[in-house]
Amino acid sequence: MYRVETKMMDGWEFTLQKPEDPNFKPVKLPHDWAIHAPINRDMKQGTDQGFRDRWGIGWYRRNLVLEELKADTVYQLQFDGVYENSTVWVNGQEVGGQKYGYSRFTLEITDCIHEGDNQILVKVDNTTFPADRWYSGAGIYRTVKLLECYKNHFNSEEIQVKTAIQGDTGVITIMTGVSSLVKACISDENVRYTGESEDGMICIEIPNVKLWSPEQPHLYPLQLSLYEGDEVVDTVELKIGVREIKMVAGKGMFINGRMIKVKGLCIHQDAGCLGIAVPPEIWRERLIKFKEIGCNAVRPSHHIFASEFLDLCDELGFLVYEEPFDKWTGGSYRRYFETEWKRDVECMVKRDRNHPCIFMWGVGNEVENQAQASMLEILKMLKEHLVTMDDTRPVTYAMNPHFKYESKVDMSKVIDIQKFVNEVDDMEIYDIDERVERVRRIAEHVDVISCNYQEPWYAAIHKAIPDKLILGSETFQYFKGHPDQMKNFSEEVPWMDVEKYDYVIGGMLWTGIDYLGESMGYPSKGRTNSLFWTNNERKPMSYLYQSYWSEEPMVYMAVMDNSLQDEGMKDHWGAPRYASQWNFPQFNKAVIPYMIATNCEEVTIELNDSPIYVKKPCSHPNRMITGYLPYRPGTVTVRGLINGKEVCQYTLKTAGTAVRLDFDYEEINLDANEGYEKLFTVRAKDMEGIPVFHESAKVVFSVTGPAEVVAVDNGDLSSSEPYDNNGMHMYRGCVSTVIRLTGKKGRVECFAVSEGMDTARLVINVT
Repeated sequence: MYRVETKMMDGWEFTLQKPEDPNFKPVKLPHDWAIHAPINRDMKQGTDQGFRDRWGIGWYRRNLVLEELKADTVYQLQFDGVYENSTVWVNGQEVGGQKYGYSRFTLEITDCIHEGDNQILVKVDNTTFPADRWYSGAGIYRTVKLLECYKNHFNSEEIQVKTAIQGDTGVITIMTGVSSLVKACISDENVRYTGESEDGMICIEIPNVKLWSPEQPHLYPLQLSLYEGDEVVDTVELKIGVREIKMVAGKGMFINGRMIKVKGLCIHQDAGCLGIAVPPEIWRERLIKFKEIGCNAVRPSHHIFASEFLDLCDELGFLVYEEPFDKWTGGSYRRYFETEWKRDVECMVKRDRNHPCIFMWGVGNEVENQAQASMLEILKMLKEHLVTMDDTRPVTYAMNPHFKYESKVDMSKVIDIQKFVNEVDDMEIYDIDERVERVRRIAEHVDVISCNYQEPWYAAIHKAIPDKLILGSETFQYFKGHPDQMKNFSEEVPWMDVEKYDYVIGGMLWTGIDYLGESMGYPSKGRTNSLFWTNNERKPMSYLYQSYWSEEPMVYMAVMDNSLQDEGMKDHWGAPRYASQWNFPQFNKAVIPYMIATNCEEVTIELNDSPIYVKKPCSHPNRMITGYLPYRPGTVTVRGLINGKEVCQYTLKTAGTAVRLDFDYEEINLDANEGYEKLFTVRAKDMEGIPVFHESAKVVFSVTGPAEVVAVDNGDLSSSEPYDNNGMHMYRGCVSTVIRLTGKKGRVECFAVSEGMDTARLVINVT
């Protein structure tokens, strides 16, 4: 027989009471009960968890109907992630579970199922303190599958694919994980490349191979067939990418022979109004927006992401720095480290090592006792175990910028480990030579030196350790630190160091998109120092990075607007308060600071057709043009020039009163996939169609046809309006809704209504 994999995303019921509760409520997966929990500003660990009262035990149950039990068949349940401390019963028999909420686990259920109705019961225990220092959510929030396999079958986690390049030929080596006959087939349009083996290893060569890279992420379908005699008893299908990554000391990182810089964003796994219950299509849209600004890499921080997320990175062309956990014996992972570290590292590596997008493994982030003997011992242990499963990629560890002298502090008694490692105290090491010596100790055990916020010391680190490359595994977006202190508010964008030094392979901003949790204090429910708001709206600094990262000519303008609310941004991680709007009725010819981001050679400005002289971008620090404009209502036009010719343009216009709402789309087509979700944004506009930036009226959404409104989001993390609603106030002139399809074909109409404005209408043709 062939393998059968069935997703189990519907038919579930949920309660926060006891498993005997008669009032289970129906839910669809993915499900995050915490995102709909009440906001409690006094809750335990509230700043970390976004003030959503998520503490408790949840119960999920589902009926599984099996019309027959197939002979010689193994049945398994596979959970890609349950947060957290899960226990699973099938027909009253405990079959296993998983402590760590980010690791996939597979449970054998063959001996406890029968024909007809079977009950699956899952306990999810979120009472252990502390939880993560970011919003972790709670529940069965990733894909669940029923696997049916012949008794002699592949273990997908034991399959490993390695690729190499010899001239124009791609060499694919497949470790099958079994000692029976396996035949492999790699497809490329109408051509098939095959190989077979009974000893567990197959080698296939592809002439004129098409290589995988961030610019051209070509994937080959690979099918493995397991034989018993002449009969195929199991098949596994993968998508593989052929690429070669080399780290060359002093010269940089090379992919397929070409030097490339990591233009990266750090991200957490929540998606604003959806919490952590994020279907892949929502992340697809986010990744596409990252791609539009020139981003080519992501660092899922600081835990294992959903497997579908990595599929998207393979397909769209993102380099991924993956790590299994944050702290080790401290922080929230301390309760698992001693017994679970090996299991969780193995989950990450064995599940994900066949993804071409993974270019580097991390084994930890900003851990306790950094560079001290106890820490180095663990680092060595983690790396040595990881490379037994994959020796094809560099292994690293993300260093905190704070180094401390040895002390007798009992780390097991430190509640807030992040505060401890970040806080400057009497044990802080300030001397650069001593700092670099600590870095050198770590460098002995890693392949790439990954630095969080350490740009001021790059040159000293490289001088002392020239045989190792440097990655900015976390960087500020705008303010670079100073050699004498980590925080310094001069306008030196950290990306400039990536461009300046060949031995620096890239930088990864903290963060790409706003996320829940790790708040700077109520009323903010999360961290806001990113390039995008939670509803995917771009912030001004995203255009500055587009000017650094992209080659397509672009120009953008924003002005300083100190009337904007404080979003709860963390000082040095933030940026000046720019906004792309031209409405300042409180001013009468007062001058307003502006910024222009462009990758063009020259820029011109016209204020109501009057030219304003500006210097070339190369004359400005960070190539960001700054200056002042007198406020006069009307139009500001910015033009980008290359070789003296206009190649792009951007305008700001004074808006009138908001009179109508407009969706970003008028009509779109979607496939009738049950549970498919998409975010749509509606904007307030004046009579001429100019967006009204300061409009904050409430908008109510409704739909007709085979779809439903599941959430609303305006990007304002200081708002306490519920996400699981059909209405919300606009923020900076817009608000978004997530629409979910029922799976039926038909015409969906979505309406956005606000008092005093014309209604917006969107048509979705579901086919």
